[in-house]
Amino acid sequence: MDRRKFLRAIAITGAAATVKASGGMDILAQTVNSTQTGKKVDIVAVMGGEPDVMFRRAITEMGGMGKFIKAGQKVVVKPNIGWDKTPELAGNTNPKLVTEVIRQCLSAGAKEVTVFDHTCDDWIKCYKNSGIEAAAKAAGAKVVPAHEESYYKEVSLPKGVKLKSAKIHEAIVNCDVWINLPILKHHGGANLTMSMKNYMGIIWDRRIFHRTDLQQCIADICTYTKKPVLNIVDAYRVVKTNGPQGRSTADVVNPKGLFISQDIVAVDTAAAKFFNQIREMPLEHVGHLANGQSLKLGTMDIDKLNIKRIKI
Repeated sequence: MDRRKFLRAIAITGAAATVKASGGMDILAQTVNSTQTGKKVDIVAVMGGEPDVMFRRAITEMGGMGKFIKAGQKVVVKPNIGWDKTPELAGNTNPKLVTEVIRQCLSAGAKEVTVFDHTCDDWIKCYKNSGIEAAAKAAGAKVVPAHEESYYKEVSLPKGVKLKSAKIHEAIVNCDVWINLPILKHHGGANLTMSMKNYMGIIWDRRIFHRTDLQQCIADICTYTKKPVLNIVDAYRVVKTNGPQGRSTADVVNPKGLFISQDIVAVDTAAAKFFNQIREMPLEHVGHLANGQSLKLGTMDIDKLNIKRIKI
């Protein structure tokens, strides 16, 4: 696909077009206004490459990792490692992407990079079978567990509507900066997993979210004052049905996409619109987006943002 066609295809708002995803599936996508020359790039959307290649291109367009990570900082990279699934089943963030993000952080001068997730399945199996533990260690990161309550510290959430406090993993509490690295996928409860939903892997008690108001609590936890310096949504492989873990490769498509932004609501809105071209998922069905906008965490009005679209 040439650049002209891609600008019509990877799109996020406007008139519909069709792009052929690998695996033979047609994914409807939409168009956006052209990138505004000279202005700060708000979102980078990349399509068509391997996860590491797409990220290298995306972070370059954002100004380089050194813009977000400073020498001597303690960094946390927080992927989704929640499920005992291999990369082909797309239940977790792609390990190739995790590797490249860690390498970029260390190249920017990070003192250390820590990786963790509060998993749903057995943490040892999740870390191993996702491929993320081995990938992270090979890239030079420290991988830490998150399966015991003693690893978490109580924090106040004064801006939360229904969630006023939470226990957050000490790696996040004690780091200088962190990077939010979710995978885009269907979710039976929240409808979609993206950057905001990925916060549920930094807290101890997720049950309160489901008992109270899942969509509001997802937004509330994102009011925690230490916000990620980057939100990177892995859409290389996407679970379209039976999420959040998928049952087989029949639940997975391979659109080879990636979205990156500092605005957590905007990047999730872009990713949700992308998912809607794979399987119908109107934005109003992903209530935490509007809740996050109401809490001034970011904007859903992405047609007013400066978006850079790239086809590898």
